[in-house]
Amino acid sequence: MANGLQAITPEFEQIHFAIGISPVGNVLVGESANGICAVYLGKSAKELMVCLQKQFPTAKCVDGGNGIKNTLSKVIEIIHNPQKNTDFNLDLRGTPFQQQVWQALLEIPVGSTVCYSDIAEKLHNPGAVRAIASACGANNIAVIIPCHRVIRKDGAISGYRWGVESKQALLRRERLMLA
Repeated sequence: MANGLQAITPEFEQIHFAIGISPVGNVLVGESANGICAVYLGKSAKELMVCLQKQFPTAKCVDGGNGIKNTLSKVIEIIHNPQKNTDFNLDLRGTPFQQQVWQALLEIPVGSTVCYSDIAEKLHNPGAVRAIASACGANNIAVIIPCHRVIRKDGAISGYRWGVESKQALLRRERLMLA
């Protein structure tokens, strides 16, 4: 370069991932250097890999390593036993508003549900119901950030990024654990 500086090519971020089977189907857990950045649920491992690569297009996704299989086991254990308290480092990537919503979701007790307007009220933003739903849909960390516990005001289960069947199964498991 004319000014004597060298162009620095940024290193690609590495995301270590593992895929396993849970009571609600396949689970992918992805972890960056900062913590868990993805927990995806789906019917096929291939579908989950496509989601990971789409969500993190510049990252190098590495199968295994860095204890990711242990993290995957802990996430699957949470699906088996939703009351299990596991402290994870999370790499939350979203707007400040989305992060506020996700924090509010973490406060919903196991086995309970709330509606989108309840979250909007909690955040002192009653007009933000659709934005709350969008933030739930943008949540990359299923199960750990329990967006599956948010339902419509009429009690209907709808709008889950990983499929309504998965949402129903997670809620059913939670209720059974409390019975």
